[in-house]
Amino acid sequence: MRVLLAEDDTVLADGLCRSLRKAGYAVDWVASGSEADAALAAQPYDLLILDLGLPRLSGMDVLKRLRGRESAVPVLILTAADSVEQRVRGLDLGADDFMAKPFALSELEARVRALVRRANGGGGNHVRLGELVFDQGGRTATLHGQALELSARETGLLEVLLSRVGRLVSKEQIVDHLCEWGDEVSHNAIEVYMHRLRKKLEGGGIRIATVRGLGYCLERPPEGVGKP
Repeated sequence: MRVLLAEDDTVLADGLCRSLRKAGYAVDWVASGSEADAALAAQPYDLLILDLGLPRLSGMDVLKRLRGRESAVPVLILTAADSVEQRVRGLDLGADDFMAKPFALSELEARVRALVRRANGGGGNHVRLGELVFDQGGRTATLHGQALELSARETGLLEVLLSRVGRLVSKEQIVDHLCEWGDEVSHNAIEVYMHRLRKKLEGGGIRIATVRGLGYCLERPPEGVGKP
């Protein structure tokens, strides 16, 4: 999943980027409100982590413009002044969660996982498709109860497909969700990752269909398969 971090404190931003990337997220970082607004207008994201005290355009203004474009991307606000008035205004503008600085990285990671789950329409940590179970918190997968050995790219690819079961996902959408700025991932590379993932899932009755020239679709298993 792809995250935009808007934070002007370079030390904090570096720590957050390292932590989120270690957890398996693709992270783009901007240090001003104007850069955040431009990135959000040009690129789809799964989550925005937004500092309120940004230069050139405030975090509140970034949020207001984002919701004005009718974007539903989840927003986690970071603020040094954790006042009730700020919380009320932020929530009224469409924020999903708040964290006051300083904070523990482990708590931020937990809130990120919760927001991503909520955005995907799930209340729990686990997504089940037939005999495939994906743990969104640990970013691990099992098939028939056996752990799947997946690379970071394969895990991200599976996550994107599971969030759109039964729907077509284009190669462009996959690149948008998996890759940070500066990443060089070709469509041929996506085909390689997809081939490897398909091979690891094929023994469990999980089928990824290819729609030539358009993209891929993770198909729903027959009714009743994989239900506890």
